[in-house]
Amino acid sequence: MAGGKERKAKKSEFFERVYNIFDKYKRALFVQCDNISARQIHNCRKELRTNNSLMLMGKNTLIKAALQKRLSKPVEGEPDFEERSKTWTPLDHMEPLIKLLKGNLGIIFTNHDLTDIKDIIERHSREAPAKVGANAQCDVWIRAGPTGLDPKQTLFFQNLQIPTKIAKTQIEITTDKQIIFEGDKIGSNEAALLQKLNINPFSYKLKVAHVFDNGNVYSPEVLNITPETIIASYRNVISNVASISLETGVPTKASVPHTVMRVFKNLLAVTFESDYTFEQAEAIKNAATAAPVAAAAAPVEEAAAAAAPQEEEAEDDFGGGAANLFGDDDDDY
Repeated sequence: MAGGKERKAKKSEFFERVYNIFDKYKRALFVQCDNISARQIHNCRKELRTNNSLMLMGKNTLIKAALQKRLSKPVEGEPDFEERSKTWTPLDHMEPLIKLLKGNLGIIFTNHDLTDIKDIIERHSREAPAKVGANAQCDVWIRAGPTGLDPKQTLFFQNLQIPTKIAKTQIEITTDKQIIFEGDKIGSNEAALLQKLNINPFSYKLKVAHVFDNGNVYSPEVLNITPETIIASYRNVISNVASISLETGVPTKASVPHTVMRVFKNLLAVTFESDYTFEQAEAIKNAATAAPVAAAAAPVEEAAAAAAPQEEEAEDDFGGGAANLFGDDDDDY
């Protein structure tokens, strides 16, 4: 009986805490928690707190009930009508969360940049071995090279058609071999060989399933968008607009610089073929005329510098030179 009361009190406390969360945050990441250890979740939560973020884990039915309660307007006759009517405000932008609460999901609430939260999630991953019957997260390759296994264990490699040879009393793989494909179920032979080679090919971490931002729901791919990708996309759009404008003859802000440059080139060509000229054209023509002269003068200057005699360094005189090293010839001994 006491245990039932304690569980009911904990559920009520959790409900109240969840009820108040939705007023504090405008952004959230829904993350899949399959094959995640309790230590991973603990470490991730600890780092998220430093960013004023919160990871919520619990039963979807209870979280949905708390959210629906928060969204619904207080009605007279409810036990908590007076208390809720004093603080209740509309929270329509949180309604999409109800449809997203399906499966083994956790919610990370935050007001920070969502890419920063994703980076925190990425840091808390753990290596994992291949388990029989599990679906492969990625392709798995066995690389060529020594294995450290004795020749008696060649059967493991033969079952998977991996080419080997015996070198220095150990099995050596001669060529790379892919033994598992992404999405396939892992067999016993593959799992046994990877365990023998001490290879943990997979890693488990919280995986973003949905991105929620102030009432809008996006796919996880939006977290890969950076300022650089936005600028590149913007430049591509401007280039396309300019191309269409130039081909159709409809001027736009994107095409005007190109149109002006084309006109200037045409005017410049006219000045080369006629007596007509203008200031900017003269500057370009003078530069074009001077360029060959400067290019021809450069080798001459280099040849002259190479042919110029170099001054000999003055030798230090230590009192008469080498011939008089031991004194004057007329010195008496």
